[in-house]
Amino acid sequence: MEGVGSAFDEVVTLRQAKQLIQCMAHEQSFLLLSPPGLGKSELVYEAAREAGLPCRSLLGTQIAPEDVSGIPRIVGERSVFCPPRVLLPEKPEPFCLFLDELPACSPDVQKAFYSLLLERRLGEHALPKGTWVVAAGNRLQDRALVRAMSSALVNRVTILQLRVDAGEWLGWAERAGIRPEIRSFVSTIPDALMRPVPADPVPFSTPRAWALLSRALDLAQRSGLLTNENRRALAFGRLSPEDAVVFCALAEDAIGALRPLDDYLRKPELLPKGDSARWFVLDCIRQHVRDGKAKGLKPQIVNRFLRALSHEHQLLVLTDMVGAWGALGAEPAMLALLRKVSAA
Repeated sequence: MEGVGSAFDEVVTLRQAKQLIQCMAHEQSFLLLSPPGLGKSELVYEAAREAGLPCRSLLGTQIAPEDVSGIPRIVGERSVFCPPRVLLPEKPEPFCLFLDELPACSPDVQKAFYSLLLERRLGEHALPKGTWVVAAGNRLQDRALVRAMSSALVNRVTILQLRVDAGEWLGWAERAGIRPEIRSFVSTIPDALMRPVPADPVPFSTPRAWALLSRALDLAQRSGLLTNENRRALAFGRLSPEDAVVFCALAEDAIGALRPLDDYLRKPELLPKGDSARWFVLDCIRQHVRDGKAKGLKPQIVNRFLRALSHEHQLLVLTDMVGAWGALGAEPAMLALLRKVSAA
């Protein structure tokens, strides 16, 4: 049927997922799926903490079926399975049960979770009323040692595909004390917050990678070790190379926090003086105009900005962008000169 996409085409942000968990995880089990480093685990802990529930976790890659069903003991003439304390605490009070890396579990462990996910039971033992059951894991395409999940398991949970939202993350980052130069960088280049999982096992940018880099830079600075060389080593050890090289170049130019891009368009004298930083900001302005985000500017502001640039920088922002700049009111003579240079 036309117009009907895959269920996995539908995604929610971390904030939306947290709201759904807090609303209905006491009755329905959830499975959160996303690339590595998005913040799934922290989301579950935060949701439980806000609801006043203790969170107990099991790591799917480190458990066996008997860790779920329990081990038998003889009571009279019967054998009774005794579930582990983490799944069935001695006090019958509600809690959040977090099944981390569920898609990485072996098939036998997945089967052991069937009644827990659907019926909230472990054999003849029921979970305390009000207990949440939330699982999380990576996707098959993420090359994260994930196994195919059985259709029986998939049918017992609500699967939420997660996506990163730069605005949400930046709000969290400010509250969490993430370094201002990292927040400024991600604010200017939102795509740098989460890069695709690379084909080879090399560092790549994720929300977790940026948060850990911030902590590493804090520790290095506290110990007097935050040199340019050490910053580059730490950044390239955490981030995608294209993000690490630009982030370090900006830090070494010491331009401070980046302004909103429209500020540079209105006052070109605010552009950074260093070559790396200036090229970076101009490329961001180019994308800003390409994406139609500079439509509120008057033609005289646009032309004053373009005239303030060197010929080399004019080519940077105008190449293949004649139509976009023309729509903003760029002078025809300047655009005609660019067409002539491009044709040559």
